Amino acid sequence: MEATDLSPGRSGNISARWRDGMLITASGVLPGDMSADADVVFVDGNAAWAAGGKAPSSEWRFHRAIYDKRRAANAIVHCHSRFATGLACAHIAIPAFHYMVAKAGGADIPLVPYATYGTEQLASQAAAVLASRNACLLANHGQIAIGETLGDALELAEEVEALAAQYAVARAVGTPVLLPEEEMTAVVEKFKTYGKNANPPKKHRAKPKA
Repeated sequence: MEATDLSPGRSGNISARWRDGMLITASGVLPGDMSADADVVFVDGNAAWAAGGKAPSSEWRFHRAIYDKRRAANAIVHCHSRFATGLACAHIAIPAFHYMVAKAGGADIPLVPYATYGTEQLASQAAAVLASRNACLLANHGQIAIGETLGDALELAEEVEALAAQYAVARAVGTPVLLPEEEMTAVVEKFKTYGKNANPPKKHRAKPKA
């Protein structure tokens, strides 16, 4: 996230589903100072973490709420990337101006209404929107992307940022032309198998000895 300028300073956090809870980055740690041993916190299924250790990110509530809502999600990336955050601060969602929007699981990348960071209100609102999407913008805040793996979630967060930049340019030079709903529905279906081998090679079976 730091190398791709997705999150400046101490902003942003990531998590991965683990055991009955999740592993999540600690609160307020600079990326360059972070270590796996000291700065990743286990939050268990009862929303508890080890006493005396570092506290989890202040956004642990929405991570937990999203995992509860989306059982297939195993990783979450939250960041304050420049263009996605810019749109979020203007309360502008990303519509179907480009077919790649479908990579987030639907015909748009929706905007979650504003709520104070770290609160149950923000957690419930974000989880509700992400029940049917894999990415969203958080009003006056940033973006969230989810995936089966951390790599998937990070890749989607980068895609959301790229789309946000493209949409901002399109709005600056004219009126973006949106793709019809039926086209976006078709592309969403295509993305479900994109990059996957539909006909994997058969496993080699050794010939029986004579």
